[in-house]
Amino acid sequence: MPPILQAVLLLVFPVLVIVAALRDVTSFTIPNWISGLLILAFFPAALALGLSLPQIGLHAAVGAAALVMGVIMFALRWIGGGDAKLFAAAGLWLGWPAVLPYLVYTAIAGGALALALIGLRSMWMRAFVVGGPAWMGRLATPGESVPYGVAIAVGAMAAFPGTALMRAWGGL
Repeated sequence: MPPILQAVLLLVFPVLVIVAALRDVTSFTIPNWISGLLILAFFPAALALGLSLPQIGLHAAVGAAALVMGVIMFALRWIGGGDAKLFAAAGLWLGWPAVLPYLVYTAIAGGALALALIGLRSMWMRAFVVGGPAWMGRLATPGESVPYGVAIAVGAMAAFPGTALMRAWGGL
């Protein structure tokens, strides 16, 4: 397959992950179509880049394990359902061993996000947000949920260059 078509297939991942983060930060939801499209797009991308069936199976196993972890975190009310699905879909794309840096980067980004929201939700910062868009006001509301899809997207984007897909394409 021509490298330009491979590049287009690879672009699906960062574009959809960024869209998911933007949707989460502005609406506190990640639509199912984003995670669904990520899952559906992985298989043609993997085949076009020449990943073997065992490699694809390993990616699927990582995605399944990420789904189990996501469901557990959702059940514990640590993340939302959309976050759990995005976490799993990103795990599918990242595979082994890139899933390890993904977990670390996502945790670090989650901590940074929590600190940023604590600052934004403080009384003196909220005054600067009142005149902004409604989503910004909701983001700055104390007690409001955390758009963890942002942290998932940061972790996924940071880990993506180390994936088998990127190595198959020529890497960065």
